[in-house]
Amino acid sequence: MGMTEKQYSMKEAMLFSQRIAQLSKALWKSIEKDWQQWIKPFDLNINEHHILWIAYHLNGASISDVAKFGVMHVSTAFNFSKKLEERGLLIFSKRENDKRNTYIQLTDAGEDILMKLVETYEPKGNAAFAGALPLRELYGKFPDIVEMMAIVRNIYGEDFMEIFERSFENIDSKFIEENGKLKKLEKTEQELV
Repeated sequence: MGMTEKQYSMKEAMLFSQRIAQLSKALWKSIEKDWQQWIKPFDLNINEHHILWIAYHLNGASISDVAKFGVMHVSTAFNFSKKLEERGLLIFSKRENDKRNTYIQLTDAGEDILMKLVETYEPKGNAAFAGALPLRELYGKFPDIVEMMAIVRNIYGEDFMEIFERSFENIDSKFIEENGKLKKLEKTEQELV
């Protein structure tokens, strides 16, 4: 069989496409509801929270980076970043060596609101977490979701997955659990780790 000849049936392709579409929609609906409830007290929407999160992990992201890693249109990334700037949570800048792109940086107020969000995270109020908990109890760990990550990698590329992984490494290395809540490590504590 040549490289251009398909090795799957139309029925198999349709079943996979519909299965992943239906599962993704159902999962997203639940995740969206939980995410909105979590950030509501901070007067943020999902795009704004995601932009703050990306700005934190990329530490000087371009609007193009935000759009790419936030899986949103560039105009959406810019417009919501502008609202965050107006609230004093982000600063816009240009770079000497790159006048074409606009970059964003968290302000102290932006980082404060993000850290308060981290501290108020409550797993019990998260349906996806609750849905995965029986698997953790059965297997001793949460699902790795390796196949889903491989699909996303094939759609969005290695850069996307690198940022995806970096954000989780940052959570692991820059936060500690204290009295059942996540808290950012202070600089001296980070240096000791």
